[in-house]
Amino acid sequence: MDNSWKQDPRLKSMSKEKLELLTEFSDRIGRTEKNKLMEAFLSINLEARQRGIQFNDKETALLVNILSAHMAPSERKKLDLLKMLSKKLAGQR
Repeated sequence: MDNSWKQDPRLKSMSKEKLELLTEFSDRIGRTEKNKLMEAFLSINLEARQRGIQFNDKETALLVNILSAHMAPSERKKLDLLKMLSKKLAGQR
């Protein structure tokens, strides 16, 4: 996976802990088969929660943008659907 995302100036506002986690997850995504990327995203989200790390909406959008850059179009559509459903569920609270 291309590591140029690490140079994105928007990342400078993130904590060191979040950046380390993001780097670890980026490496994992880079080794994941394209047809299993959605599973990897869900697993990463669960693992971050278990570590007590939460990303705000702006950080989440940035992370999804960075980590989905190499997804196949079909997987990206699934991710877009998941994001839409997530927003709808969040709005119901």
